[in-house]
Amino acid sequence: MEMLLGFVVLLACLVVGVRHGGIGLAVISGIGLIIFTFVFGYKPGKPPIDVMLIIMAVVTCAGFLQTSGGLTVMLKYAEKFLRSNPKHITIFAPMTTWFLTILCGTGHAVYTLFPIIYDIAIKQNIRPERPMAVASVASQMGICASPASVAVVSVVAFLAGAGSDYSLLQVLMVSIPATGLGVFFAALWSYRRGKDLDKDERFQEFIRDPENKAYVYGDTESLLDKELPKEYYRAMYIFFAGIIVIAILGNASSIHNLTGVQLLPQFPNDKGVLKAISMVQVIQMVMLFVAAMILMSCRVKAKDVGNSQVFRSGVVALVSVYGVAWMADTFFGAHMAFLKEFLGNAVQTYPWAYAVLAFLTSKLVNSQGAAIAIVVPMALNVGMDPVLILSFISACYGYFFLPTYPSDLACIGFDRSGTTRIGKYILNHSFMIPGLIGISSGCVVGYIVAHAIL
Repeated sequence: MEMLLGFVVLLACLVVGVRHGGIGLAVISGIGLIIFTFVFGYKPGKPPIDVMLIIMAVVTCAGFLQTSGGLTVMLKYAEKFLRSNPKHITIFAPMTTWFLTILCGTGHAVYTLFPIIYDIAIKQNIRPERPMAVASVASQMGICASPASVAVVSVVAFLAGAGSDYSLLQVLMVSIPATGLGVFFAALWSYRRGKDLDKDERFQEFIRDPENKAYVYGDTESLLDKELPKEYYRAMYIFFAGIIVIAILGNASSIHNLTGVQLLPQFPNDKGVLKAISMVQVIQMVMLFVAAMILMSCRVKAKDVGNSQVFRSGVVALVSVYGVAWMADTFFGAHMAFLKEFLGNAVQTYPWAYAVLAFLTSKLVNSQGAAIAIVVPMALNVGMDPVLILSFISACYGYFFLPTYPSDLACIGFDRSGTTRIGKYILNHSFMIPGLIGISSGCVVGYIVAHAIL
């Protein structure tokens, strides 16, 4: 009974916290911590300090990337690619938003691409819902495939903390094909979704009004005709170089086994045994170094970084992970013996149960990073094979289930044709089926790839 009451408290804090946003989720978690500690008598868990530090370094670097204009260069190249392939926008738009998220570590860059995707689709007489809805889903699926995202660095940090030797590169070798193929399958389904515009009675009725027609077919601002400063390009190249360095160092043990070259410095541990520096620390160092290089060579004002959208959203994720992970660790730590017996057997018998749990948790907290902070430590503590955790990394994106996430709402707003929408019954919205196809196929591909290469 006590465990059930504790779970109700945990669930209530998550539900109430989400209504107040990411930082609200963190502070509401403080209520759960107080109740668990002073009412239930649970020993307080440990805040995920390593995870928080690595998130702080990554979002700082991403903030410098956006402020320096490096992200603008990526968006310009993305627009150029999409406008050169207009007839296949339904396939290329989601693959582009997915890839852009991988490069910059956040799905928020998609807001700039929505009007471009819409403009291309409507001028090709393609139903805008087809590319736009799946592009929104794809932008979020790319988070678990980016070496610069909160979700991926959190997974790496948790695995390292549990003594696992899986490198960042190995995580990406699973998550990139899993999420990429998931996006591709969702895009294929979207290719013929809904009625063609000339057969859509609702759309035809709307554009009979000349003002509405002008609104629907109006021009969209483009980046192609804008000359960008050379510092913008330099910032992008510096950021890419940092990502490449992290990928190489993340696979340092394999390189050492093949070549005998030790890329990471070694230091004696508490027992006097030489051990290579942790990748958790390496990622932090490289990200801060990259940010410093952008600062000094790209005419960036450091004070402007704190106002960038990427930095602000990253700090929200940082605080959210802090509160919700601490609260969850306190609850699960108090009942770990039971969880090891119950969940350990359940996961071994029904490995898909973990994917379902990750999906539901993600919807509850509206964040892949926060979901990972809850489910991954718990899964590792009950003895779940890290290979299974990596197999179902795609399932950490479940907040499309209800169309309340900012990128989905923005997508609806940018579709001036009205084809991308929330249905009469709420759940029959434009993002539901692409999201379910992307996640389910991503989990299948991830399971196959992880068991084949790890």
